Amino acid sequence: MKKVYLLFLFLLFIVLSACTNVNVDNAEVVSPVTEVQPEVTNPENQTTTITENNPNTPSTFVALDQNSLSVRDFESAYAMCVSALTAYYKATWNDSKFDVNTYFDNDNLKQYMQAKIDSQHEIFLQNDLTDNTVTGLKAGVEKAEFHDEGDFFYLKIDAEVIKDVGSYAEPTEFLIQNSRGNLVIVDWYTGGKDSYDSMIRGEDQIIDNPEIWNDHEWVKSLQRTAN
Repeated sequence: MKKVYLLFLFLLFIVLSACTNVNVDNAEVVSPVTEVQPEVTNPENQTTTITENNPNTPSTFVALDQNSLSVRDFESAYAMCVSALTAYYKATWNDSKFDVNTYFDNDNLKQYMQAKIDSQHEIFLQNDLTDNTVTGLKAGVEKAEFHDEGDFFYLKIDAEVIKDVGSYAEPTEFLIQNSRGNLVIVDWYTGGKDSYDSMIRGEDQIIDNPEIWNDHEWVKSLQRTAN
């Protein structure tokens, strides 16, 4: 049974300082990374389903505080990631529009994601796979962390892509920050076998650096690999 890592016990009403002190069941926790492991008794209660009958229309995902991120922003961060995943899979399979400006603030990441979408869609076209379109997505959180010192969320989301015929599943890892009051994705990594990210960025990457797309030399190395 998968467990959902989410630090929400009593923390919805607490603004975390740079070093978080929380007393849970008389146990002192002192850590800049906060997480909790509630038992999931019904996985269906932990999934979000978006179908063609309930179309995904991306909107601005706003942080509760204009200038900082807090654990209370988790629901909006999770909703943004599910929205982004849904739009991404529909773009790659159905040739739907994916608005990079809705989810990303970094120009390097925008360009990488657009190249990724174009590459994946071209592969599906060449192999006559686009007739089997995506109709929805089921998503559940495998792991969630709030990194107070780095001021970012780490989310690992298990997504089941629902198609006209059949479905498939793969996990995706996200880093989310506050940019001028809006939640934005600052890193996105899908590490499934033969995935675009694993081929271009490498397999089994550790996703923990919200500044990685500002590393111009690293970005250039990805561009050389992609070309």
